[in-house]
Amino acid sequence: MSQRPDKETGIAHILAATRYSLGGVRRLLRETAFRHEIVAFVLLLGLFGLSGAPLWGYVGATLLFLLTISVEALNTAVEEITDHASPAYSEMAKHAKDLGSFAVFCLLLTNGIWAAYVLAALWLPLAT
Repeated sequence: MSQRPDKETGIAHILAATRYSLGGVRRLLRETAFRHEIVAFVLLLGLFGLSGAPLWGYVGATLLFLLTISVEALNTAVEEITDHASPAYSEMAKHAKDLGSFAVFCLLLTNGIWAAYVLAALWLPLAT
């Protein structure tokens, strides 16, 4: 087992945290679901642009996207830890992974509802 590095302090801590975060992004980019979420967000922004969506629509979509990829990252972390701790099939490991997946699903559904609301506000002015 290797020795843990010493804790960084000051500006070195900020730089180390940035490196860790970028490492997380690199790891997450290997997840197909994450790449699909990025494509869906870009397409949604394009649809909003073509539809003339207001700024509040973009802000809401961006905040929900950031929340979604945050939960996707946590879900991936749960999967990584679960696979390490329980390499053989385990019902408990399956439950942990299913719960993480459900959390992501809920946010994807929330993103869809938000997009539908913003577009309905544009196309069906009586809906607001």
